[in-house]
Amino acid sequence: MGAATGVQVLAETALAEAFAYDGPMLIEAVLESDTSPSTVGAKPMVFDLAVIGGGIVGMATALRYQARNPTHSIVVLEKEAAVACHQSGHNSGVIHAGVYYAPGSLKARLCRKGALQMKEFCNAHDVPYEQLGKMIVATKDVEVERLGELGQRAIANGIPFEDIDQTELARREPYISGLAALFFPESAIVDYGRVTRRMADILIANGGEVRLNARVQGIAETAEMVALTVTDGATVQARHLVVCGGAQADRLARLAGLRCDFRLVPFRGEYYQLDSAVRAKVRHLIYPVPDPDLPFLGIHLTHEPDGQISVGPNAVLGLSREGLPQFSFDLRDMFDTLTYPGFWRFLRGNLASGLAEMRNSLIASAYLTACRNYMPSLQRQDLRGRKAGVRAQIIMDDGAIMHDFLMLKTQRMTHLCCAPSPAATSSLAIADHILDEQQSDMHAA
Repeated sequence: MGAATGVQVLAETALAEAFAYDGPMLIEAVLESDTSPSTVGAKPMVFDLAVIGGGIVGMATALRYQARNPTHSIVVLEKEAAVACHQSGHNSGVIHAGVYYAPGSLKARLCRKGALQMKEFCNAHDVPYEQLGKMIVATKDVEVERLGELGQRAIANGIPFEDIDQTELARREPYISGLAALFFPESAIVDYGRVTRRMADILIANGGEVRLNARVQGIAETAEMVALTVTDGATVQARHLVVCGGAQADRLARLAGLRCDFRLVPFRGEYYQLDSAVRAKVRHLIYPVPDPDLPFLGIHLTHEPDGQISVGPNAVLGLSREGLPQFSFDLRDMFDTLTYPGFWRFLRGNLASGLAEMRNSLIASAYLTACRNYMPSLQRQDLRGRKAGVRAQIIMDDGAIMHDFLMLKTQRMTHLCCAPSPAATSSLAIADHILDEQQSDMHAA
């Protein structure tokens, strides 16, 4: 098979059993130090598998490959000084049940399987998670109708839930106001940064390699090999390559010579923290009914592993693909967004919601109003310091949003080009899916 000629959404395949490793663990600090590639030890320069990207999906892919092929050589190339520096370490930390996604889509299939696998991984490797359950709350009549549609989608996706009427909602969540709700008991919270670091520890303990500060600057595929040029000028060769490049995924695909009829556009999500006096008033994860035309879930209340409760996120156009401070700006990122015709087509169809999100970002009282739709007792002083994450969202040339995971394949490469939420939840299932497809292609060749 030659280079991909367009967008190819991969077909469903059988997924492997969840991986459980019983060997020795490395301390997490080994990956949080400023380890350079030269300190990792003598390793072969030709690897069976190379993975670009030290986020949770890249690390899960390397780990699953190692479980299937324990004698093979594996290297993960991460451009930062630690793993999980970007989207994997700056998110809501929710293990999603999978209600939102269209039945039959990759998101629906892999989220459901991935959520179970994530909990199994955490149980096997002493990573704490908390299963609090999620309430999706309708506050208007039109949202009650949408709630019914979400219930039908949950049934189609095989997700257990409860219908909650107004009286029962008030009993379970006295400070939350709504007409009705759906309760998903399997939704949970976890620190995905910690999960990623644990995956990396296991990979290294079993002979895999993680190279930090290793930015890939060139990708060349031949019939026998993929050659990667890394920051220091070194060449890494691998028989197979999986690219999990996060916010840089489209650039890495083009660097490899693939034709992309899409572009990644950054959307910044900003969160407040609830004041400690208010935290005890919220028992579950509280979500609004989402806008069906947008890939964002709306401003919600999320318990975090450290005991905090975050309020958010909103979704505003990011001025940088990877910048977290509020006014982070990257000239190349903005140039790529503003010169992309697909972005302007998207903007024309979503101008009103975009302006509303911008208002929420700049004016705290506007943000508060959105929260008060379902928690009317919130006051401005209840919202404390802010934090942020950046979500890389694919927009197609025609201005449409890609609502599913998206992958491009060649004979020796798989590029995961679109992996927004629920990619962290689905990471182990995505890894199995990629490897199953890779194995299937090898058998067909």
